[in-house]
Amino acid sequence: MAKAILILAEGFEEIEAITPLDVLRRAGVDCKTAGLGSKQITAAHGVTVQADLLVSEIKDLPDAVILPGGMPGSANLGGSSEVKDLVMRAAEAGKLCAAICAAPVLTLGAWGLLDGRDATCFPGMENQFPASVRPLQESVVEDGNFITSRGVGTAMAFALTLVARLVSPEVADEHRKRMVVS
Repeated sequence: MAKAILILAEGFEEIEAITPLDVLRRAGVDCKTAGLGSKQITAAHGVTVQADLLVSEIKDLPDAVILPGGMPGSANLGGSSEVKDLVMRAAEAGKLCAAICAAPVLTLGAWGLLDGRDATCFPGMENQFPASVRPLQESVVEDGNFITSRGVGTAMAFALTLVARLVSPEVADEHRKRMVVS
């Protein structure tokens, strides 16, 4: 069974976190939430979520590390040496590293992990990528072990892409049909 960690920081975007979490769990992925600094994390629109564990409690590298967007959540993720260390180790090990909305720019891009790669992000933030990143306008962009996505409206496509990579394209298609995703 694939394992994933979805990191929650104060001010995360609710839909960009809960949609992948729910879809991955439906597909049989052992997806846990990890709170940055606390297990009680308040999202951008006031929803408080109880994380499964703290980022500091992550011992083994999961098959995927997922970074939801939102503000100031993305900035909080990007400013964390603890999150950066985890994601850098995952990237070096060839694990899946995924980010949505502002997170591709403020985390993966800022840390140099997207250099020379195709990526996408929240519309209007493309100019904040390092010059070596090739920004695309697609809903979800896959480049090697990196997956990036644009925002709230692309959260389901992002989630299903994660399922396709962590489980199989067939399971992703099956869940797309079950959840009536067009």
